[in-house]
Amino acid sequence: MQYIEHDGFVEISSPEDFDPVKIFECGQCFRWNADENGVYRGVAHGCAARVWTENGSVFISGTMEDFQSIWYDYFDLGRDYASARAALSIDEYTRSAAEYGAGIRILRQDKWEALCSFIISQCNNIPRIKKIVETLCSCFGEPVELEGKTLYAFPNAEKVAALSEADLAPLHCGYRAPYILGAAKAVADGSLDLDALAQSDFNTALKALKTMNGIGDKVANCVILFGLCIPDAFPIDVWMKKALAAHYPKDFDPKVFGKNAGLAQQYIFYYARSGNV
Repeated sequence: MQYIEHDGFVEISSPEDFDPVKIFECGQCFRWNADENGVYRGVAHGCAARVWTENGSVFISGTMEDFQSIWYDYFDLGRDYASARAALSIDEYTRSAAEYGAGIRILRQDKWEALCSFIISQCNNIPRIKKIVETLCSCFGEPVELEGKTLYAFPNAEKVAALSEADLAPLHCGYRAPYILGAAKAVADGSLDLDALAQSDFNTALKALKTMNGIGDKVANCVILFGLCIPDAFPIDVWMKKALAAHYPKDFDPKVFGKNAGLAQQYIFYYARSGNV
């Protein structure tokens, strides 16, 4: 891949395993939305951008400094996804899922944002998760300007920890409100140290996250994979249960995928959710 700076945006020429539609629509994040032209707008790490494809290149608005300081790591551009996909071709279904999902990259999201977002995701669908998350940001996040439009950053844990359940009423997040506040307070006071967990291993992070009210295996695995960036997490939701039941033995262990387990999960999830169970 080549990175070329233009006036107001950076072009990623000959992008390898980089498809914005697959990345933003595979259930790993909730802050990016496409317009009628397929141009995505979103906010990550307090910075807003447009992302789109044109003539075989991917474009990200902003300066080269923005790209190097935020977007290069956010889109995990230092990872060789082609080699990872090849390593995952251990059976026909996984091979087909990996080929279908080629272009997915696992975003390196803000740890607190991932934790809060996946608490919201419990027993929820993606459109409603996005609506709740956007309401949280518009009510309590800092405004971020993008080409004349005002977007909002995700509010930090300290800001959310100071709120009450009544404050969260506009979100219509139901029983999740006390879980959100409890997690925010734990992150804000340091009793749940997400930075330290990101430097630990999967089992340590899983155990720590599951001490929090409202966090079970699925949410914890999502936080570990998408927030803590520990690559061997393997979230299992309804779609994954269907795919695993149909194509893998009852004693299937995702450890067979090694450090690429999280990527395998994304390929299988995206493939199954697209009608290929």
